[in-house]
Amino acid sequence: MIEASLTRRQLLAGSLAAALTPTLARAAARPVTVGFIYVGPKNDYGWNQSHAVAAKKVAQLEGVKIIEQENVPETVEAEKVMEAMIRQDTAKVVFATSFGYWPSVLKVAPKYPDVLFTHIGALWKDGNPKNTIGYRGYMEEPHYLCGVAAGSMTKTGKIGFIGSKPVYYILNNANGFVLGARAVNPAITCQVVITGDWNNPVREAEVTNSLIDQGVDVIVANVDSAKVVIENAERRGIYSCGYHTDVSELAPKGFLTGAEWNWAAGTRFVKAWQDGTSYPNLLRGGFKQDMVALSPFGRAVTPELRTKILAMKQGFVDDSLKLYKGPLKDNEGNVILKEGEVIANDDNKFKLAVNFLVEGAVGKTGLKK
Repeated sequence: MIEASLTRRQLLAGSLAAALTPTLARAAARPVTVGFIYVGPKNDYGWNQSHAVAAKKVAQLEGVKIIEQENVPETVEAEKVMEAMIRQDTAKVVFATSFGYWPSVLKVAPKYPDVLFTHIGALWKDGNPKNTIGYRGYMEEPHYLCGVAAGSMTKTGKIGFIGSKPVYYILNNANGFVLGARAVNPAITCQVVITGDWNNPVREAEVTNSLIDQGVDVIVANVDSAKVVIENAERRGIYSCGYHTDVSELAPKGFLTGAEWNWAAGTRFVKAWQDGTSYPNLLRGGFKQDMVALSPFGRAVTPELRTKILAMKQGFVDDSLKLYKGPLKDNEGNVILKEGEVIANDDNKFKLAVNFLVEGAVGKTGLKK
């Protein structure tokens, strides 16, 4: 889904003149410094690393120089780092890679109309600075494919999902994982545990071991870094799926595949800012828009299963596969969708309002009702 497109020249000139001058739009890319700000270490096998991977891809663009700052808290310090990148390093594009940076983006962006600010929350709305962008991928799609892998490999019929916070995208991911597994075997159940913390390695290890003790033999974790969960799963001899970025090296025996962000979709914003072509202020998408990815398959995944999963991935690309379709109930027996009802994969109104776990999930959302 793309909304509110405009160009850098339109923004700076306050007119449509640049959009009507194709020769300018085709000009060679100008040199530009691009800053990436991370809330944690960029080698965390998780959220921050997924953005560092994108930074390397952005650095491959013609005329682009990358600067990076790790461990920047979601405080006024984020504003200081952004301004330092702009004033001292002459950054013309800033990637603010943590949710809590959005207020800082909104404060700093109006001061620098010749700088483009991108944020990963897809929070942009009318009235926000025009030199800001919000973008985000439909991660429930690769989670569905992870679920297919899990459903195909489980021997106990019990899989597990560890979530951080009871927010819409975590619940969508859990639902995708469950729906994918139950597309293989409708009798499969998924233990869902919401820890309440983005990053709590001790709690994550405890939950992982508890789930394994209960018979779970495939697990995925939606926390800042799934490293602890993946390593514990490998140590205990069960299968695992990754999240955020490629973590296959942590589990050479049990890794199946993983749900990855493709934050490198932001290269299109950098190129647009360089040459004055249009860019969206708000962008969401899945496999079809190349905004999410599937990790390489682990050695435990057979060629036949790989082919099956990749065919399903193509279904998301060509819209022949829909994640939410009826009949569908939540795990409390309430009807979500009736027979014949289908939710478009880009139906943001539905997805942003998801506050339930689908049938087959064993656990609570953690939401107060």
